[in-house]
Amino acid sequence: MATTSAGILLYRLDDEGGVSVLVAHMGGPYWAAKEDAAWSIPKGEYDEDEPVLEAARREFREELGVDPPEVDYAELGTFAYSSGKRVTVFIADGADFTASDFTFGEFDLEWPPRSGTTRSFPEVDRVEWMPVDDARTRLVKGQRPALDKLIELLREVS
Repeated sequence: MATTSAGILLYRLDDEGGVSVLVAHMGGPYWAAKEDAAWSIPKGEYDEDEPVLEAARREFREELGVDPPEVDYAELGTFAYSSGKRVTVFIADGADFTASDFTFGEFDLEWPPRSGTTRSFPEVDRVEWMPVDDARTRLVKGQRPALDKLIELLREVS
């Protein structure tokens, strides 16, 4: 069965009508020196018994160490990676969300490989608001269609 994840993509509009999104650079030694395809929507796996939006909110909190904003969320869609993994993305206007005071969740990894030493690394090592065009190359490939869908949706409502 394919892995299922849920995430929150916050967006904000600037005075000229540009769109920025809040994305996170993946942590750990593999991603440390990478920029392109090394960023992600704050997201994570969930159990099918858990409501998907609740899972997305929980994962946002676990990865970033702060609660997602108390705003209305809309389901943007479910996007499939080439690996078969699927991520359901929720969007919300994050104009009033301050991207600071994060306490990133951690994961354990044997590092260096085959050393027998286990170290803890942050799941995410930084979070930034960035214009959609910049995010398009920085996000992992499987999440890029969410940006297109977001822009399409924002055009429909404006």
